[in-house]
Amino acid sequence: MRTTWNGSLSFGLVSIPVGLAPATKPAARQSDVSFRLLHRECKTPIKQKRWCPTHDREVSQDEIVRGFEITKGQFLVVEDADLEALERHDDSRSIEITRFVEERSVDPIYFDRTYFLVPGANAAQSRPYVLLLEAMHETGTAALGRFVRAGRESLCLVRAKDGALALETLFLAEDVYSQAEISEAIGDAEVKDSELALARQVIESLSGDFEPTALASEYRRDLRALLEAKMRGEEIAVPEPVAEAPVVDLMEALKASVAAAKQRGTDEKPTRTRKAAAGTKTRSRAR
Repeated sequence: MRTTWNGSLSFGLVSIPVGLAPATKPAARQSDVSFRLLHRECKTPIKQKRWCPTHDREVSQDEIVRGFEITKGQFLVVEDADLEALERHDDSRSIEITRFVEERSVDPIYFDRTYFLVPGANAAQSRPYVLLLEAMHETGTAALGRFVRAGRESLCLVRAKDGALALETLFLAEDVYSQAEISEAIGDAEVKDSELALARQVIESLSGDFEPTALASEYRRDLRALLEAKMRGEEIAVPEPVAEAPVVDLMEALKASVAAAKQRGTDEKPTRTRKAAAGTKTRSRAR
């Protein structure tokens, strides 16, 4: 597994050699199909120019500086040297654990990017890694910490994940919106016991195991199909507008949902029965 940062994970007097490897693909936050902007008339890719409207000319990279807008149209110039002075020149290359907390107490809303912590190659390096992994798994804890990468400090959470240690970089508290507005909108709204009972039935009817393979994008699938159809010269059909869903009574909607779930279960039973029968026949032939 390719690592993008190598150092150690430290807590107390223990230091564990680790590498940081991205857990998701670089394009995970966007479609796997990328586009370029073209001039419609000649299909030529458009070039982006750095243009100064005051001097009415293109400017080079060495003429550009960063600016912080104080008031409308008034900027404070910030030089590279100013930012470099703020960067932490920490050469320890260590992820410093500051506290162990209950893993379930950390809201995933604070998670930014996920990485795998890769242990050292030899047994002496991997043994403390496994020790921490198993201890955290058994106690249901995760580790809060911080580390410096490319001169910038990152806050992080280390957790046990399916036989490995994963590191989540964290958003700062000030970067996460408060949900107070939602709580205010909910106000004193109450639900009836009968409504809650029906809602539980709907949930139970749709319950199942989490399967990562089910996380597939219909948009990506349809986009690939569209591109393939256009390459074949096929005409692309314009979809019909989707009608707005009518407003229905909550109880009626819940009852209809339960009925539909029961019907779906009835329809699936013959299929499961046939599969079970086929499996029995196969085992009989095997014997």
